[in-house]
Amino acid sequence: MNGPVSIERDGEIGIVLADSPPVNALSTAVRQGLLEAVEALDGDASVAAIVIACKGPTFFAGADIREFDQAPRPPVLPDLINRIEACSKPVVAAIHGTALGGGCEIALGCHIRVADARARMGLPEVKLGLLPGAGGTQRLPRLIGPQAALDIIVSGDPVSAVRALELGMVDALSQGDLLADAVAAARKAAAEGGALRRLSRIDDRLAEARDDIDAFDAYAAKAISRKRGFDAPRACVAAVRDSILLRFEEGLKRERAHFMALKDGTQSGAQRHIFFAERAALKVPGITKETQSRPVRKAAVIGAGTMGSGIATCFAEAGIPVTIVDPQPEALARGMSAAEANLARSAARLGLDADAAAARLALVTPGGDLSACADADLVVEAVFEDMALKQKIFAELDGLMGPNAVLATNTSTLDINRIAEAVTRPEAVVGMHFFSPANVMRLLEVVQADKTAPEVLKTAIDTGRRLSKLPVTVGVCYGFVGNRMLYARSAQVEALLLDGATPSQVDKSMTDFGFAMGPCAVGDLAGLDVGWRARQQSGRTAAVADAICELGRFGQKTGAGYYRYPEGARRGEADPEIEALIRE
Repeated sequence: MNGPVSIERDGEIGIVLADSPPVNALSTAVRQGLLEAVEALDGDASVAAIVIACKGPTFFAGADIREFDQAPRPPVLPDLINRIEACSKPVVAAIHGTALGGGCEIALGCHIRVADARARMGLPEVKLGLLPGAGGTQRLPRLIGPQAALDIIVSGDPVSAVRALELGMVDALSQGDLLADAVAAARKAAAEGGALRRLSRIDDRLAEARDDIDAFDAYAAKAISRKRGFDAPRACVAAVRDSILLRFEEGLKRERAHFMALKDGTQSGAQRHIFFAERAALKVPGITKETQSRPVRKAAVIGAGTMGSGIATCFAEAGIPVTIVDPQPEALARGMSAAEANLARSAARLGLDADAAAARLALVTPGGDLSACADADLVVEAVFEDMALKQKIFAELDGLMGPNAVLATNTSTLDINRIAEAVTRPEAVVGMHFFSPANVMRLLEVVQADKTAPEVLKTAIDTGRRLSKLPVTVGVCYGFVGNRMLYARSAQVEALLLDGATPSQVDKSMTDFGFAMGPCAVGDLAGLDVGWRARQQSGRTAAVADAICELGRFGQKTGAGYYRYPEGARRGEADPEIEALIRE
């Protein structure tokens, strides 16, 4: 065969091999090649079973998203998968790398699934404002049960091969030669004969939910409770519910209708834009394949406040030893405690055992002065927004750090070119602006100053990716990009408060719309003093926010801000004192 799909033989086993770099996306050419190969082997009397596998680093990693805005071209993926499932001979999926989206649905259409032990599987369509549109919402519940399927479909998060085996998504794990193991499974299935396991014809895992649909509905409501404002999660629930109550063919038809409606909607269009924009953001002018990063074996963070401890947490979670530096013993102790609490929550969320959690914490060490940064490959300064203070720190670092060290500042507003004037090597200075809480928020603004060297810029970008962040390179201007947008929103919040709205009313309008938190609650979480100090540096004002800060109310860390936080509570309570201040 010509094109991205070929056929090989191992005795009586036919092997369908896809090779469409970089990720074997299910483009029209790949779909057509798969259909032709499967039909040819199914019609060949000398073939006893079929294996579907991929060359390159991964199994089919999903649909070709670029085709979503075009008229569908046959064969469409649901028809291809139905044809695979309808084969008269056993069909085995040999899964390595990632089987995501349409790739996972291809695997579900096969009768047997063998996965490399390091593989991952998932249905991430919800993250693009979609639902699985090629049978995923109908086959997966029949395979592992509707509640387990709903968790995977609504979250969009992949599961490991080990977890997939526990759930029943795969039939066997390969510890060595995946293709050989898949061929062996195909040969065994052909020799044993018997009915083929077509998921469209199996519904025993649905019986319990069918008998108590109210319990499923309650579970589903909880699963989407934190996804306010998004259409796709609700459509996912409806489709999985259909798998319980409808015949497969009718459920598949309803699934496709949901998919097409979502695909043509504004939400999915926006989320697909983000998908491509995130990839475009990694293509930075002046950074080429030849540009080399400087190695980052050890890091340091200056400032043990909320932001500093959060940044240190990021390094520890990435396995990079990090020192938190603060000259004030009490602040340093609080910062170490905050990092420890962050890492404990992360370890619990990831299910790490005590030894693994302790190993992460051991990567964080305290330092009482800047000399503790001397052997770091990268230092992130995260002190108050005060230009004189930052210049003083960078001047000291200039004499302490090694010649290849990267000097980064977490400033959210200040001119990094002026900060770079304090050192003899301005080419080593770059902005790495984290967003609060730093150990949670994915965005990282990498700020390129006038003299930042390409390899320093690439080091900041690559380090951000090691920290599981999305690095977006921006230039020097007041507030860069993220905060310039936030300032516009903050101005409207101020106007609403001065018009008589309460912080609770403002925040509720935003969370009802779909934001995870409202702007007043976000300010309290990040620390109101950060913006206050930035305004003082720039000569800007914000009547309500400034008045709150003048009372010493900086948010959660002081127990009061827009809201009050009794006894260290993380969720604020409305405060009559602030409402009176706003009225005044």
